[in-house]
Amino acid sequence: MDRCGEDLNATASTESERRTKIDIVFEKVVEHVDVQIKQCPSCDSTVKASFPAGLHGPLQYGDGLKAFVINLLVCQMVALNRVQKLVKSMMDVTLAEASLLKFVWRLHQALEEWEVSAKEALLKMPAMNVDETSLRVDKKNHWVHVYSAGDITLKCLDRGRGIKAIDTIDIVPRYGGVIIHDCWASYFSYRHCGHGLCGSHLMRELTFVVESNGYVWAKNMKRLLKETCAKVSKNEQKKLTDKDYANLTETV
Repeated sequence: MDRCGEDLNATASTESERRTKIDIVFEKVVEHVDVQIKQCPSCDSTVKASFPAGLHGPLQYGDGLKAFVINLLVCQMVALNRVQKLVKSMMDVTLAEASLLKFVWRLHQALEEWEVSAKEALLKMPAMNVDETSLRVDKKNHWVHVYSAGDITLKCLDRGRGIKAIDTIDIVPRYGGVIIHDCWASYFSYRHCGHGLCGSHLMRELTFVVESNGYVWAKNMKRLLKETCAKVSKNEQKKLTDKDYANLTETV
């Protein structure tokens, strides 16, 4: 705010203040690639230069648009018709349902090799998170089985939730580390591997005990889990030190 009207352009600042605005911009980008076609003066043959890899036809959709559509369909579970309308409103381009589904199908094909390597990498991890959640497919109930460790997250779809489905996916039956789960009985059927209970599920159950009964031991256990989680997060190796582990076992 101006006070006396003095020109301050040549005066040094005593401090600064920042305000930040975060936005996102969707922009339609159209690129044309022209190749030359020539007539050979010696043999009278027509010779055409090659287009860059990825331009297989007169009109192609870029990886950015494909990724956006796949994210809406697969991750956000937006209906095909709504995705069509959204892309139309943003880019003035109408994508056929067949094109949208082809984007997903080509990604599925590209991920086949990754899925095999991801399973083998998960089997080498010392601990692995496993879970399952329901999903409706063609109006029928299915289950998405999730396996994650490190920076790998693998999701497998099956009609079943229990042992038969777990055997079909064939990760846990070959795993020798520790699986972290929500105490689902089917997982305890596999005795060749170690077992650990998911901290988030434990916190949820403890919250119910506290709210329904007000037990002090449940409050103390919640506090202990939070403190332990904080210590693990701060440790570069993402585990308790020997001293912290000893203190924890004495506390429990």
